[in-house]
Formats: sequence, structure tokens, C-alpha cells
Amino acid sequence: MYFISKSIHQLDRFRRQVMIFFAVLGPGIIVMVADNDAGGISTYAVTGSKYGMNLLWIFIILIPMAYYVQEMTVRLGAVTKRGHAEAIFDGFGPFWGWFSLADLAVVNWLTLITEYIGMIAAGQMFGIPPVVTFVGVTLILFGVVLSGKYWTFEKLTLFFCLFNLVYIPAAFWAMRTPAAPGWGAVGHGLIPNLPAGFDLDQVGNLVHLPSGISGALLFILLANIGTTIAPWMIFFQQSAVVDKGLDIHDIKMGKLETFVGSVITCVVAAFIIITTAAALHHHNPPIIIDDAAKTAEALVPLLPHGQGELARKLFAIGLFDAGFLGALCISLSSSWAVGEVFGWAHSLNKSVKDAPWFYVLYLLMLVTAGAVVLIPNAPLVIITMFVQVVAVTLLPSALIFLILLLNDEQFMGEHVSTRSQNVINWTIVIFVSFMSTLFAVSTLFPGFLEKLFGGA
Repeated sequence: MYFISKSIHQLDRFRRQVMIFFAVLGPGIIVMVADNDAGGISTYAVTGSKYGMNLLWIFIILIPMAYYVQEMTVRLGAVTKRGHAEAIFDGFGPFWGWFSLADLAVVNWLTLITEYIGMIAAGQMFGIPPVVTFVGVTLILFGVVLSGKYWTFEKLTLFFCLFNLVYIPAAFWAMRTPAAPGWGAVGHGLIPNLPAGFDLDQVGNLVHLPSGISGALLFILLANIGTTIAPWMIFFQQSAVVDKGLDIHDIKMGKLETFVGSVITCVVAAFIIITTAAALHHHNPPIIIDDAAKTAEALVPLLPHGQGELARKLFAIGLFDAGFLGALCISLSSSWAVGEVFGWAHSLNKSVKDAPWFYVLYLLMLVTAGAVVLIPNAPLVIITMFVQVVAVTLLPSALIFLILLLNDEQFMGEHVSTRSQNVINWTIVIFVSFMSTLFAVSTLFPGFLEKLFGGA
């Protein structure tokens, strides 16, 4: 009887834990899945076409990096009940507060442009004119946040998160193309290496990229880091934790949800790379693309029995969904941050009447960013890739503010970061700063890294 009673108690405890997890579920999953945004999809697609599966190992590093960065926002938001912008102003004063807010506003607006690039490109694959996509998407995005309830926004957004999984079957189909190397190549790609790759020169001819550390490889690595860990994510998740009403009792489950989200986003990213690596990189000759839309088009003739057209549609749906989620979350992170700083009502639980400037800023971000994509001959591909690199170069400053706040007993009390958490988090800052510095050197002195590290 003792064992039966103990088993029933453990089952009830497990059931309660599951219920708590689903009650807390939201901010961590949303921010992580939305991080696989339109710019991210293009970055992963380009990575696979240029370097094959040889850079899959980076996601073994990015899963814990993404988790440890974002779990800090769970703790800070749940304990302080402040959004990240407000916490910086309170902890460091107006100068650094305005500095961080300006960084966020610029990067968010540029990133939002890449979301519209993806959504408009996806719409064109279904024959929808860019202007129609721009107007329709903007109205829908605005409509999603007009309910006046955070709960409604969260459930709708979690539903859209499911569409991020469409890239998984696309990868399995791509692995059935004649030139695909087989799943063993995936295992080899998880072993750290600095591979050679392919690219196109200015006139479209195929060129071989050197192995070892080079400017081209650093650009791709930084773009992957920047699209997986971005400043807007810090602001978004902390504000979402506050708007959802989580407190210190929810931290454990909030951290678990964030870890699940980290795994999902990196697994999906890996499958996108597998798709383009199998179908394009290993094709003879290699097919090099510079955005996700071209990936969808390139898959059509490579897959048999109509699977190419289906893969194209799935890729288009995934690209649109990625841009939609990214635009939704990035605009909200800006509105939340500015509202916190200026003292405006800044909650999804407030109506337009009660929080007019919160919604005006949200809509203004959408309209101005989307309008850029409609400019004839705008350098959209260059914008998409460089936004990811800009994001990662600005990431260290955002992380430093976050780490210092989590070590401030005035803010966190007994919930300050532990020694092990500090070691991990400062290691992330040093790693990102080192990578950014190497890229700056490679940009200022082309060929220097190849000579220094003996790239061939």
C-alpha cells in the first residue's frame, strides 16, 4: 500500500508540474521560435548552400548560448516586474538607458525590414503582389494585438509557431535528391571544423572559398549567431514575462520552457541547413543562393513526382510564417521598451483607448519598415544578411547590462546569479566579442586572417 500511495502522490505531483508548465508556457517558446525569422531562414539557407552540412556543429554551441541568455530575462522579469528598458534606466541611469534604447530601435527597425522581405517574397511565390502582401500583413499584425488581452495574443502566436516545423519534411525530401550525401554527412557536420565552401563572384561565376578562418566564414558564423541570439529577444521576453504576470514561483518552469524553445529553434535551423546542403551544395555543379525564396524555387526541379512543388510551397509557408512571427514580436519589443521608458501604458492587456501610444508606435514600426521593401531596386539581400551581423556586434553591450542587473542585490535580492551562471554568461560575452573583433579585422584588412591562420 505504501508503494501504491507513493506512486499516486508522484503521479499527482507530475500532473501538477505539467499543468504549471502549460500555464507558464508562452514567452520562451514564442521568442525562440520567432527568432527563426525571415532573415534567419535566409541565413540558414545560405549557410547550407555555401558550406553544406559542415557548420551544423555551431548549433551544439548555440542551444546553451540561447538558453543561458534568455533564462536571465525570465529571472529578471519575474523578480523585478520591470521590462528590460525600464530596468536599465533604473539601474544605470538615463545615459545608458537611452543608449540601449537607441540600439534596440535601430536594430529592430532594420530587422523588421527583413521580416517584410521574407513575407513579400513568400507571397510572390503564390502570385500575390507585394503591395497586397504589405497591406494585408500589416492589417493582420495590427489586428492580432488589438484584442486587449495578452492571453489572446499568446495563444494565437503559439498557433503560428507550429508552422515553423514545415522545414523538417522539406529536409527529408531534399535528402532524397540524387546528389544528397546521406544522413552520415549530418553526423560529420556536428563535428567542429572550419570547412572550405563555395560562393559566387561579382559576375556570377562559382568560386571556391578557403578552408580555415577567413572573412567569408566569419561572416556566416556571425550571421548564424546573430539570428539565433539577438538584442530584441532580451527586451521581448522580459516584457512578455511581466505582461503575462509571472513571478518568482514561476521561474523554474519559465526556464524549462525557454530551454525547450532553444532546442526547437536550433533543431529547425539545422533542418533548414540540411535541406539546402543536400539539394544545392552537393548538386553538380553547386547551386548557390542568397535568400530563402531562391531556395524554394531551386528545389522544384530537383525533387521527383511533384514533391518539388510541394516542398516549394512548404518553404514559402514557412518563410511567411517566420516573417510574420518575427514582425509581431520585434514590433512589440520596441513598443514595450519605449512605453516603459516614457511611462506610457504599455500592456497587451490594455485597449487602444487606454494605451494609444503603445499601439501607435507598434503600427508605425510596421508601416515604415514594410514600405522600405516596396522601394524599387532596394538592396534587400544585402540588408538581410548584414542585419544579422549588426545584431550580433551590438549583442555584447545588451548582455553586459543584463548580467550586471542580475548581480545587483538591490534588484534581485536572493535571486542574484550564481557563480556558475556568471562564468557561463561572461564566457558568452567574451566569445561573441572575440568573434565580432575578428570579423572587424577581416573587413578592415581583407586577407589578413587567411595569412595569419594559414587558410587554404
